[in-house]
Amino acid sequence: MTTLLKKAIDRVSVLPAKKQNMLARLLLAEIKVEAKWDESFMSSQHELAELADAALAEHRGGKTRKMDLSHDF
Repeated sequence: MTTLLKKAIDRVSVLPAKKQNMLARLLLAEIKVEAKWDESFMSSQHELAELADAALAEHRGGKTRKMDLSHDF
């Protein structure tokens, strides 16, 4: 366990049970979301590589331009 996580758990452990449970649910939900993102990225590496190759081909073919943040948004 990291020092920062230990510090957070120590602080949470003195809170009322209701707040502890709320924070535990938030943390568990965040862990679940992170796992889903990791799974999504791992299962889409081939597609992402194809998109990157296509983008590079467009750039090399002169079909792209630098983004002008004051104009393009």
